[in-house]
Amino acid sequence: MALGWDLYDRTNSALVLGGVGLVLIIPVILLSLPAGHIADRFNRKGIMLISQCVLVLSSLGLTVLSFFHGSIALIYGCLFVIGTASAFLSPASSALSAQTIPEEAFESSATWSSSAWQLASVMGPGLGGMLVALFHSATLVYALNALAALIFVILLIFIRARHQVVKQPVKKGENSWKTVFEGVHFLRRTPVLLAAITLDLFAVLLGGATTLLPIFARDILHVGPTGLGWLRAAPSIGALCVVLILTHRPPFKHAGPTLLIAVAGFGIATIVFGLSHSFWLSLAMLFLLGGLDDVSVVIRSSLLLTRTPNEMRGRVSAVNSLFIGASNELGGFESGLTAQLFGPFLSVVGGGIGTVLVVICVALFWPEMRRLGTLRETEKQPG
Repeated sequence: MALGWDLYDRTNSALVLGGVGLVLIIPVILLSLPAGHIADRFNRKGIMLISQCVLVLSSLGLTVLSFFHGSIALIYGCLFVIGTASAFLSPASSALSAQTIPEEAFESSATWSSSAWQLASVMGPGLGGMLVALFHSATLVYALNALAALIFVILLIFIRARHQVVKQPVKKGENSWKTVFEGVHFLRRTPVLLAAITLDLFAVLLGGATTLLPIFARDILHVGPTGLGWLRAAPSIGALCVVLILTHRPPFKHAGPTLLIAVAGFGIATIVFGLSHSFWLSLAMLFLLGGLDDVSVVIRSSLLLTRTPNEMRGRVSAVNSLFIGASNELGGFESGLTAQLFGPFLSVVGGGIGTVLVVICVALFWPEMRRLGTLRETEKQPG
């Protein structure tokens, strides 16, 4: 939240906002598959500790640059380092969770993990907006982020996980590269997983309205940084409400159709948000799309946990991280670029329409998704 407001306030450029996503996604695209291979070969907790320490230093760098009004290029440099650390952190974190949670609790754990994430996402933007409005600077927000990351490093030290299964060392050359891409091959052989990840990729890639929230807050809805904080928090508030409902209901019995309906609803809510000139209607649409997106997150996360062998979790999680990173960050760049060329209204509304079309295509191309019942159903794997 602070980064978006800071950059747009300094430059008045939607393209600069979109550039944040581009800088963050480049190292993820380059390093995610090797990072997944490393997560399956080496200690996942150690990888997380190193990556998180890098994130602490990067946040401190943003703090210094904000205080001394450093150049946009140096800010992008810090973001590139953050993207590099995230490329290693995400697959190791996802794979490590399976070593700490009983298999029968995977779906429940995905729901509770999402609720914790969404609670932080509600508190963060709201607090960030108030701090920026109070101090007229994003410096303190960056400093608090560095402190929070440091606390996580300390807590991570105390986590104990079950023994990680590591295959015998592979030979140099082609076999080594083959193991790096085994996560991709596994997804190709698992249509339901591939459909779920593809759906998330293109839906968020096209429907990324949140990148343009600083523009809507300042120039369209006229609510300032405090209003931006509420707009940032609204999707997470919606997601938190949905996740609290999911924790008290039985497991999904029609997971595939539920996922398709949720993502289609996400696209429709995005369209209405793009057309809105009312702060309260915009807030309601962000609340709705956040709740619908959380349904998608829980289903996709549960599928990855239940249908991926432990020795493949790092590489499969790396592919998933690559797809998520591409959808979030490239989606942000796409939104910023189209907003710069055609205006924010057309950027958001067009993205919402594209999301609905993606749902239709996935439903037609992967009938397995339409037939998916419970998340723990076994799926026959071709030889």
